Amino acid sequence: MSRHTAKPGAALLAALLALLLLPGAARAEKLTVLLDWFVNPDHGPLIVAQQRGFFAEAGLEVEMIEPADPNDPPRLVAAKKAEIAISYQPQLHIQVGAGLPLARFATLVATPLTTLLVLDESPVKTIADLKGRKVGFSVGGFEDAILKAMLEPNGLSLSDIELINVNFSLSPALMSGQVDAVIGAYRNFELNQLEIEGRKGRAFYVEEEGVPAYDELIAVTHRERLADPALARFVAAMERGVQYLINHPEESWKLFVSYKPELDDELNRRAWRDTLPRFALRPAALDRGRYEAFGRFLERQGVVEKLPPSADYAVELIR
Repeated sequence: MSRHTAKPGAALLAALLALLLLPGAARAEKLTVLLDWFVNPDHGPLIVAQQRGFFAEAGLEVEMIEPADPNDPPRLVAAKKAEIAISYQPQLHIQVGAGLPLARFATLVATPLTTLLVLDESPVKTIADLKGRKVGFSVGGFEDAILKAMLEPNGLSLSDIELINVNFSLSPALMSGQVDAVIGAYRNFELNQLEIEGRKGRAFYVEEEGVPAYDELIAVTHRERLADPALARFVAAMERGVQYLINHPEESWKLFVSYKPELDDELNRRAWRDTLPRFALRPAALDRGRYEAFGRFLERQGVVEKLPPSADYAVELIR
């Protein structure tokens, strides 16, 4: 037998090794993603990546979990109880300022969604008309800071209005007349919800009223996990998801509702349409100047005392 002729056992071993080296042959690496809220169109690129198999093709087994408490996901990731949390850029600054070891590594929704919302028939035609009126909110600390920044150019302060905590019942509080306006309403949800209920809303967009633009929805992880190659593969699959979604919106909608049939309703259908242009086309890309500017804004508003350099908590992963 020639020395170049493999023995049967060696040939079998070589075949098995070759099989193991095929893409996807190795056991997929599991990543737990804690969502910020129940599944909704804001999570479109993640759901499309899951349903199209892009995560699986990246060697990942991704489990997405809806939280019982929306405040929990970043804290659990900071405690290394999960790998990834979907959160918000403003909250990231606040949490980092409080000492949590978190870092942003991807963006889902690249524009603010938050608005100051009134009913269309409301006598509040300008922000200055809020003087002496009731404004509902759901998340203290950040939302009143945004409202303060919107009031100041119009000659008002928080003492000129009455803030009322309506929890997460923003649209019902507005429609019932409990409040004259709400801060924190999403332009892709509450505006559509009002219209479905036969009412029309009018939004003041925060980025047009003195608040620096920011990323609404981001992916964060523990700072010590940033070197994990699985995160870069996760972001690459996200990008495939958003590209498919933009190129095939109708097919992507079908994939979205196939993830959970109860998502197929009029509100989600309208929100899907309105969210499409707001997804980050390059999820990994980071506008550092934007993060620095928003951090300074929060410092001026007294929401945080002093933030570390943005490079400590916002990164662009190298593939």
